[in-house]
Amino acid sequence: MPATVDLALTRACPCLAARRRARAVTRHFDAYLRPHGLRSTQFSVLAMLAQSGPTGRGRLADDLGLERTTLTRSAATLERQGWIETSGTPDARERPLALTESGRRTLDAALPAWKEALDRLDDRP
Repeated sequence: MPATVDLALTRACPCLAARRRARAVTRHFDAYLRPHGLRSTQFSVLAMLAQSGPTGRGRLADDLGLERTTLTRSAATLERQGWIETSGTPDARERPLALTESGRRTLDAALPAWKEALDRLDDRP
Protein backbone atom coordinates (compact mmCIF):
# COMPACT_ATOMS: atom_id res chain seq x y z
CA MET A 1 0.00 0.00 0.00
CA PRO A 2 1.44 3.43 -0.93
CA ALA A 3 2.43 5.76 1.84
CA THR A 4 -0.06 8.51 2.52
CA VAL A 5 1.04 12.07 2.11
CA ASP A 6 -0.68 15.01 3.71
CA LEU A 7 -2.20 16.89 0.75
CA ALA A 8 -2.04 20.11 2.76
CA LEU A 9 1.67 20.11 1.89
CA THR A 10 0.76 21.00 -1.68
CA ARG A 11 -0.37 24.45 -0.58
CA ALA A 12 3.28 25.43 -0.17
CA CYS A 13 4.45 23.78 -3.41
CA PRO A 14 7.26 25.92 -4.87
CA CYS A 15 6.32 24.89 -8.42
CA LEU A 16 2.76 26.16 -8.02
CA ALA A 17 3.99 29.30 -6.27
CA ALA A 18 6.40 30.03 -9.13
CA ARG A 19 3.64 29.57 -11.71
CA ARG A 20 1.30 31.82 -9.71
CA ARG A 21 4.00 34.51 -9.51
CA ALA A 22 4.80 34.18 -13.22
CA ARG A 23 1.13 34.70 -14.12
CA ALA A 24 0.95 37.77 -11.85
CA VAL A 25 4.07 39.27 -13.44
CA THR A 26 2.69 38.59 -16.92
CA ARG A 27 -0.62 40.29 -16.05
CA HIS A 28 1.32 43.27 -14.64
CA PHE A 29 3.31 43.77 -17.86
CA ASP A 30 0.26 43.08 -20.05
CA ALA A 31 -1.62 45.91 -18.33
CA TYR A 32 1.11 48.40 -19.22
CA LEU A 33 1.50 47.14 -22.80
CA ARG A 34 -2.25 46.86 -23.56
CA PRO A 35 -2.59 50.50 -24.75
CA HIS A 36 -0.02 49.68 -27.43
CA GLY A 37 -1.97 46.64 -28.62
CA LEU A 38 0.62 44.22 -27.24
CA ARG A 39 0.83 41.40 -24.76
CA SER A 40 4.07 40.78 -22.92
CA THR A 41 4.92 37.71 -25.03
CA GLN A 42 4.41 39.69 -28.23
CA PHE A 43 6.53 42.55 -26.91
CA SER A 44 9.30 40.07 -26.16
CA VAL A 45 9.18 38.72 -29.72
CA LEU A 46 9.49 42.23 -31.15
CA ALA A 47 12.33 43.11 -28.77
CA MET A 48 14.24 39.91 -29.54
CA LEU A 49 13.90 40.38 -33.31
CA ALA A 50 15.02 44.01 -32.98
CA GLN A 51 18.18 42.81 -31.25
CA SER A 52 18.93 39.67 -33.25
CA GLY A 53 17.65 40.42 -36.74
CA PRO A 54 15.84 37.76 -38.78
CA THR A 55 15.67 34.57 -36.72
CA GLY A 56 14.28 31.12 -37.36
CA ARG A 57 11.20 30.17 -35.39
CA GLY A 58 12.82 27.29 -33.52
CA ARG A 59 15.77 29.38 -32.40
CA LEU A 60 13.54 32.33 -31.52
CA ALA A 61 11.30 30.11 -29.39
CA ASP A 62 14.36 28.69 -27.62
CA ASP A 63 15.89 32.15 -27.07
CA LEU A 64 12.62 33.40 -25.57
CA GLY A 65 12.03 30.28 -23.49
CA LEU A 66 8.69 29.69 -25.21
CA GLU A 67 7.02 26.59 -26.51
CA ARG A 68 7.10 26.68 -30.29
CA THR A 69 3.28 26.59 -30.43
CA THR A 70 3.11 29.67 -28.19
CA LEU A 71 5.54 31.49 -30.48
CA THR A 72 3.53 30.41 -33.53
CA ARG A 73 0.34 31.95 -32.08
CA SER A 74 2.11 35.18 -31.12
CA ALA A 75 3.86 35.39 -34.49
CA ALA A 76 0.59 34.94 -36.38
CA THR A 77 -0.94 37.88 -34.52
CA LEU A 78 2.17 40.02 -35.03
CA GLU A 79 2.20 39.19 -38.76
CA ARG A 80 -1.49 40.13 -39.10
CA GLN A 81 -0.67 43.47 -37.46
CA GLY A 82 2.18 43.97 -39.94
CA TRP A 83 4.77 44.13 -37.16
CA ILE A 84 6.80 41.10 -38.26
CA GLU A 85 7.17 39.24 -41.54
CA THR A 86 8.58 36.01 -42.80
CA SER A 87 11.86 36.86 -44.40
CA GLY A 88 12.98 35.12 -47.57
CA THR A 89 16.04 32.93 -47.75
CA PRO A 90 17.56 30.84 -50.54
CA ASP A 91 16.50 27.72 -48.60
CA ALA A 92 12.70 27.47 -48.85
CA ARG A 93 12.65 25.27 -45.73
CA GLU A 94 13.85 28.19 -43.62
CA ARG A 95 11.28 30.82 -42.73
CA PRO A 96 12.96 33.29 -40.38
CA LEU A 97 10.90 36.01 -38.79
CA ALA A 98 11.96 39.63 -39.13
CA LEU A 99 10.80 42.89 -37.60
CA THR A 100 9.11 45.33 -40.00
CA GLU A 101 9.41 49.11 -39.85
CA SER A 102 5.90 49.24 -38.40
CA GLY A 103 6.96 46.68 -35.80
CA ARG A 104 9.98 48.79 -34.90
CA ARG A 105 7.77 51.86 -34.43
CA THR A 106 5.37 49.84 -32.26
CA LEU A 107 8.25 48.51 -30.18
CA ASP A 108 9.74 51.99 -29.77
CA ALA A 109 6.34 53.40 -28.71
CA ALA A 110 5.75 50.56 -26.20
CA LEU A 111 9.24 50.58 -24.70
CA PRO A 112 8.54 53.39 -22.17
CA ALA A 113 5.44 51.50 -20.94
CA TRP A 114 7.50 48.31 -20.59
CA LYS A 115 10.16 50.25 -18.65
CA GLU A 116 7.50 51.73 -16.35
CA ALA A 117 6.10 48.24 -15.74
CA LEU A 118 9.60 47.05 -14.92
CA ASP A 119 10.23 49.97 -12.57
CA ARG A 120 6.90 49.43 -10.78
CA LEU A 121 7.08 45.66 -10.55
CA ASP A 122 8.19 45.70 -6.92
CA ASP A 123 5.58 48.36 -6.01
CA ARG A 124 2.69 45.96 -6.60
CA PRO A 125 0.57 44.93 -3.62
